[in-house]
Amino acid sequence: MQKIIRIGTRDSQLALFQANKVRKELEELGYQAEIVPIKSIGDIVLDKPLYEMGVTGIFTKNLDIAMLNKEIDIAVHSLKDVPTVLPKNIIQAAVLKRDDYSDVLIFKESEEFFGQPNAVIATGSLRRKAQWLDRYPTHKVVGLRGNVNTRLEKLENNDWNGAIFAAAGLYRLDIKPEEIISLSWMIPAPAQGAIMVTCLEDNEYCLDACEQLNHRETEICTTIEREFLNLLEGGCTAPIGAVVYINSKTEEVNFKGVLLKKDGSKKITVNKAVKLGSHKYLAKDCADYVINRGGKELIAEDNDEAEAPLQHIYSTKKLSELQKETLSETIGVKDSDFIKIRFNRIPPKAVKNEIENVIITSQNGVEALLNSFTRDEMSFKNIYCVGRRTKKLIENRIGKVAHVSKNAKKLSEYLIKELDNKEVTYFCSNVRLDILPAYLQSNDIVVNEVEAYKTMLSPTEVGDEVSGLIFYSPSGIVSYLEENNPDKVAFCIGETTAVEARKHFDKVEVANMPSVDSVLELVNLYYSK
Repeated sequence: MQKIIRIGTRDSQLALFQANKVRKELEELGYQAEIVPIKSIGDIVLDKPLYEMGVTGIFTKNLDIAMLNKEIDIAVHSLKDVPTVLPKNIIQAAVLKRDDYSDVLIFKESEEFFGQPNAVIATGSLRRKAQWLDRYPTHKVVGLRGNVNTRLEKLENNDWNGAIFAAAGLYRLDIKPEEIISLSWMIPAPAQGAIMVTCLEDNEYCLDACEQLNHRETEICTTIEREFLNLLEGGCTAPIGAVVYINSKTEEVNFKGVLLKKDGSKKITVNKAVKLGSHKYLAKDCADYVINRGGKELIAEDNDEAEAPLQHIYSTKKLSELQKETLSETIGVKDSDFIKIRFNRIPPKAVKNEIENVIITSQNGVEALLNSFTRDEMSFKNIYCVGRRTKKLIENRIGKVAHVSKNAKKLSEYLIKELDNKEVTYFCSNVRLDILPAYLQSNDIVVNEVEAYKTMLSPTEVGDEVSGLIFYSPSGIVSYLEENNPDKVAFCIGETTAVEARKHFDKVEVANMPSVDSVLELVNLYYSK
């Protein structure tokens, strides 16, 4: 049976158009493919300009996570939204032939506003804003977010003179306004108008398929543009434009780039052409030109003027450097393990005979069992657990899970209703919530508790500058309260932890998914409001 390529995409109309374009081209080549829509932070938070949100890869991060979790095989992006450095194990698999890369202005009524000192133009792009103010310094530029149709609706319902859009987005959605002007003087975002496909570097089947979609000329041009962006150390927070095109007659690679101050009051431009084949250092030469004329100082000047007070948070579990990098630059983070785990030596009699019903509520419980026994030594008929990550670990290393619930209470409710044999073995910690055993015992289910590991509190005193805590378990909250006061925001990985937090904290926020990535995303969203 032929493998079906799962195509991950944002669920906006434009993103789905792009994903379906890739799907159709793959099917024309004889491959089978299906669309898997996934929401991004950029689609959820629409009341902030992108450059104020401070999250790298705001439209791509959730797709990257889905790919690394093997939920999708490839992802389709607008290449201009993709960070210049891809996550580990993810690579660029193809760039489709580029559409129109220019910016356009959709205006209302007449063009007379160009000569007026107080015209109002809308855009969510820092690059477009800076270039507009450079050309029209007396105009006002207001923020505009949302998908193309939402932005058109906002333009219609506000007293703005016009709004700036990417020509390619309008073209792909077959939107043809009558009042439209091409902004040929505006240098586009690096890789604007190009569609990119990413894939895991070890997925040879999908890499072979995507290689056939790649447009070599577009790949050359966008690679140079994105390298220029990377060398200037710019992202969503720096107004940088770059465009490269190849003159087929002269076989020259032509580069145009610009770096501006955010208010448009200063800019550095660069233009250069080299022969095709001699373009390896074109991006570096152009970036060096900008840097040598004060580019770094211009970016630093903007950063010094930016009003972004640092928010301090404390994670009650050690974070990796990669996890810390997902937090906004306006958020400072400290971390330490408030809970330390020591595995007990579980007596062989605990698993000697086949146990019909086993409960495991944490990944620590799984690791504790594996610390004492091999997979073959554990003979469990039915395994019940809490959390999809615990389920995944169990099925990878112990055996099939009969049922998984979001939290201990829901698992209790399920077992009370469905269990025929009214006896369970619960592999737990010395510190555990009473919810599960209390619910079961009150409904005449015998609970045999086996202390598989010890949870030891290891609190640290947290400074007054910290405004928020990240908690991963009720035990982490207990540990924190031994040395600190509950006068901060509690960010909780799941509802079970939140239940405990609400007993002590006035402000409690709960992640959408019970994962570290999700709770870090929650922190970013909270402080971007």
